[in-house]
Amino acid sequence: MSLELVLGVAAGVVLLGVLAVRVSVGLGLPSLLLYLGIGMLLGESALGFQFSDARLTETLGLAALVLILIEGGLTTRWSAVRPALGIGILLSTVSVVVSIGVAGTALHYLLGLDWRVALLWGAVLSSTDAAAVFSVLRGVAVPRRLAGTLELESGMNDAPVVIAVSVLASTEAIGWTTPLLVGYELVAGAVIGAALGFGGGWALRRAALPSTGLYPLAAMAVCVLAYAGGQWAHASGLLATYVCALVLGNVSLPHRGGVVSFAEGTGWLAQIGLFVLLGLYVSPPRLLDAVVPALIAAAVLLLAARPLSVMVAAVPFRMPWREQAFLSWAGLRGAVPIVLALIALVEGGPTYQPLVDVVFVLVVVLTLLQGTTLPWVASLLGVSSRTDTREVEVDAAPLDEVNAELLQVKVPGGSKLHGVYLRQLRLPTGATISLVVRDKAAFTPDGGTRLREGDQLLVVATRDVRESAERRIRAVDRGGALVRWREGDRPD
Repeated sequence: MSLELVLGVAAGVVLLGVLAVRVSVGLGLPSLLLYLGIGMLLGESALGFQFSDARLTETLGLAALVLILIEGGLTTRWSAVRPALGIGILLSTVSVVVSIGVAGTALHYLLGLDWRVALLWGAVLSSTDAAAVFSVLRGVAVPRRLAGTLELESGMNDAPVVIAVSVLASTEAIGWTTPLLVGYELVAGAVIGAALGFGGGWALRRAALPSTGLYPLAAMAVCVLAYAGGQWAHASGLLATYVCALVLGNVSLPHRGGVVSFAEGTGWLAQIGLFVLLGLYVSPPRLLDAVVPALIAAAVLLLAARPLSVMVAAVPFRMPWREQAFLSWAGLRGAVPIVLALIALVEGGPTYQPLVDVVFVLVVVLTLLQGTTLPWVASLLGVSSRTDTREVEVDAAPLDEVNAELLQVKVPGGSKLHGVYLRQLRLPTGATISLVVRDKAAFTPDGGTRLREGDQLLVVATRDVRESAERRIRAVDRGGALVRWREGDRPD
């Protein structure tokens, strides 16, 4: 196949994938279904492209998952997920064990699978998908704690599930040391990711790179390095990646807006490529035999495994049943279970090919069912937010010659910065708002200037007060002009 044909097909697929985002929004369908459809259209049963390399598909799938996790970590604000940290960790660990046990037991009796094979199926099906959760949550207005819970779960639960699938797919006996090994891999992965995240942020703040376009590349490279470092240390590279990206996304990162935009672009590219690749790999004639087992497995997940696993994680936090029900329904499956099934196929042999087909059908069914009804379910359960508010956007650029930084702040809709006078912001000494852009017109503000939704502010701050200035702006964005007396100007 010639280079121009490969590049032409790749470019066409990407353009179709971008168009699919617009189409999916208009139809109310998750875009991943359209990506899978594009892949199947290119495959053996339609246009005739032959692709059946399971190992290559697994490798490319893991690479795409790394990029998706980087986007999820970089775009997640710590202030949004911090209240959900406890339940998010439990959903990513304890709930995974519960889901594997419940699903494996049910599938053993319903489908007659061997115990180890049944538990492997349960492990493959227990992971929620970061790409699916991140994309669907953008269109569902739910309280910050619920959204943060789902983001943390989908970002962190891939790591223990990958370990479980690898253990169950191998032929080695499971001994008492296996849980200790799993614990080491998770803890070491988190430590490696945090270390590289803080170290990378420190280095980028002091690098003074000659081009702003180099900062996104460097940030992404640090996160990919976290994955490689985690794998090299026989730890969880996926968890290291997510933790590193989460740390980088919440430190004082130069040109953060550009870094986040670049990560979102690569995340979308990874999603498009991954789902198209999976659609290309699957063989439609084999899917007919997988429909009945897939429907049985989907029913087990929706009616038993997912609700029970959420219930166990929610017990220590006394979470209302309505929120538990929403979390149960919002456990979206996407490409990750298919990649996990490919891991089982590569490590366990051809006997696991039916698992790949079953998971593919299950993902399509559950995505259609859950993804399209999630806003309705949120409204029915009474957990929808009345207003779709977003956190204030703050981007920083270094001014090295004067030892200062320039912050670009955008006031989003629903922000409590709206209506606040500049003198009420009480920015620290050394920080000042030098320019306001409103309705495409720029002007120099004074203390009597009142902020509005949609305003863009240029804030100049010396390097020693830059962080406290950003914390103050974010505090007023969340709590209004009187936030100092209610919660204090504390860091996120």
